[in-house]
Amino acid sequence: MTRFKYFNYWGYGIYNDFKNRVVPFYVSDFKDAWNYRVIPSTVFIFFTNLLPAIAFAQDMFDNTDDSYGLNEVLMSSAMAGVVFGLFSGQPLCIVGVTGPISIFSYTVYDIMKPRGTPYFPFMCWIYLWSMVFHLILAVGNFISYLSIISTFSCDVFGFFINIVYIHKGIQILSNQFREVNPTSGFLSVLLSILMIMTGVGSYLFGKDLHYFKPWIRKVFMDYGVPLSVIFFTGFIHFGSYLSETEMAKLPVSSSFVPTKTDEHRPHGWFIHFWPNENISVGDVFLAIPFAILLTFLFYFDHNVSSLMCQSKEFPLKKPSSFHWDFALLGITTGVAGILGIPAPNGLIPQAPLHTSSLVVHNLKTGEAISVVEQRVTNTVQGLLTFVMMSPPFLVVLGLIPQAVLSGLFFIMAITGLHENPVMNKIRFLLLDKDYIEHDPSCPQEFKDYARFPSRKYFIIYLILLLIASTAEVAITMTTAAVGFPGVLLFFAFAAKYLWHYLIPKDLLAQLDTEVADELIIKNLSIVNEIKNEKNDEGVESFELSSNNLDSSTS
Repeated sequence: MTRFKYFNYWGYGIYNDFKNRVVPFYVSDFKDAWNYRVIPSTVFIFFTNLLPAIAFAQDMFDNTDDSYGLNEVLMSSAMAGVVFGLFSGQPLCIVGVTGPISIFSYTVYDIMKPRGTPYFPFMCWIYLWSMVFHLILAVGNFISYLSIISTFSCDVFGFFINIVYIHKGIQILSNQFREVNPTSGFLSVLLSILMIMTGVGSYLFGKDLHYFKPWIRKVFMDYGVPLSVIFFTGFIHFGSYLSETEMAKLPVSSSFVPTKTDEHRPHGWFIHFWPNENISVGDVFLAIPFAILLTFLFYFDHNVSSLMCQSKEFPLKKPSSFHWDFALLGITTGVAGILGIPAPNGLIPQAPLHTSSLVVHNLKTGEAISVVEQRVTNTVQGLLTFVMMSPPFLVVLGLIPQAVLSGLFFIMAITGLHENPVMNKIRFLLLDKDYIEHDPSCPQEFKDYARFPSRKYFIIYLILLLIASTAEVAITMTTAAVGFPGVLLFFAFAAKYLWHYLIPKDLLAQLDTEVADELIIKNLSIVNEIKNEKNDEGVESFELSSNNLDSSTS
């Protein structure tokens, strides 16, 4: 560490990630993939990543005048899977196209379209500036300040994402009435409801019920949603009135080419971003504030995703990597701008679901005993996503009704809310006390809530969670939606530095805890290590000067 003091310790966090995580475990990250959990996990995370991605593709297609579409989203997800699978420090973190980047992309479009600013060169400059900011934050060890992130921030963000999913599902259904016809609209609502029944039903059947053996229930939980998509894609072709009803499908283009190849992006996958020819110098610098907001978003979103896939519930053995991974995210962000695709980012809930799918349990007790920590599942699911851009698979994806995508958003929202801590706190207040106290089937979480010393402060904490979540949702419904990363960071700092004025510190510590255990959090203590070394050097230099003074005096 001493050698970095000559550069004011810049780059030490990345060096530490390579020394403690990347280099020592890189070979074992492939050897450890020789485990039975890898194959079902790869299939599971491929579908778990692909299905939301195509839903976001529909969302951005609708809101950017077809500028972003399925191929752009698939390209982004494929690139992210391969790059982070092979080169990141924490390959368990799934990276792809998220709801927040979808909101960010079409909000920028709405703001810049009236000005006549070319969209793709402007987005490219946002991403290039953001890449610079990513690298500065990573090299400057600023990722260590992520230690302010607590369960409050993660719970709010998870709740916010699920509410956004519900809004997206409703938006797609309303488009069917407006852009197709009322008959298609009503059939779309029916399809969406049936999707919810089968998708959520298979999830609950596999997770909460006890019919059949665990491995059978696991099949329902892992593959219920993909099979629902396949079934209801064919459902509209069953004949009779179904075949006579026009249904809007997922829009697709030719294989391996951008969705929009007209004058807006005449050079295919390469965006000509240099000033004067394609964009004014003024717009290049106008992209900076947007890039700062995007960097705030990724700083929070990606690192929280990484924290959640390494949370305390998973028995991980290998160290974490935050500084190098954020630098790598900056590089993929810049490349995404040049390619004209949405920038990939850490995914919630896919990242923790990926880790969960790799947990090895004790067959008798059901206890989690280890996690298959490796690079193969992320890399392979990225390659499979790239294959989906080939002609036969792209044609199949083009058969999916938009109503099914709406159902996907609802399934993600409902299953996400089912175990979200904010929702569980609301449920707790509505539960029968006798059930909590005497029914052995009552989840332990609710029993812990019941033992909390103060119901008053429990409710105050819940109100703060709901205020933060409402603020996030509210800003995304306005033209100021690009500012929601700033709201995220505000509430992260508020949880750290303000809430203790409203809730006694000892009670707040029980409600708002660390996200991950000491093994993972240790990576974020770089700044403290640097401060300690500087203090030690200061003490040593003081002692040396004192000794010199004593010797000169004598």
